[in-house]
Amino acid sequence: MKALNRFVLPLGGFALLVLLLAVGLRQAPDKGIIVSPLIGKPAPALRLPLLNEPAVLLDAAETFKGRWYLLNVWGTWCPECRYEHKALLDISARYQVPVLGMDWKDDDAAAREWLQQLGNPYEQVVTDHEGRTAIAWGVYGAPETYLVNPAGVIVYKKVGGLTMDIWQREFLPLMTRSGS
Repeated sequence: MKALNRFVLPLGGFALLVLLLAVGLRQAPDKGIIVSPLIGKPAPALRLPLLNEPAVLLDAAETFKGRWYLLNVWGTWCPECRYEHKALLDISARYQVPVLGMDWKDDDAAAREWLQQLGNPYEQVVTDHEGRTAIAWGVYGAPETYLVNPAGVIVYKKVGGLTMDIWQREFLPLMTRSGS
């Protein structure tokens, strides 16, 4: 009996702890949300070469000055990026918000082929081969999408694939509340 208590009580206590943690995680309202410290702050400098014209540098602050825009970080090596691509095509076709694509740590030829095959939802595409600009923006991985307001301030960050449901539920209200 002593040997049984020696193993059963700690195992039961451990099982109870796991159950409490599982219930707590399931009930957490912010589960799956990674809050960016950049929300509410000016967007970091984004001055990168264009995918189709590497000799030309795009300055996002100048190009999108006074306009809402999305920055979508993607790569051809990213399976989730392929999944969200249709939503980006729909957003760029149906809404008056430009989408800037940042092709992150990717091969230029593969990126051009990807856009030719799947369609190009981006007003411009820049390349971040070394990932330095992505680090400044706080990128964890692809895909990630940032909403930047006309004042150049990041108002929202979505980690993971963007869908039309997420666009309508999480992005659009921010733009309409502030006046688009």
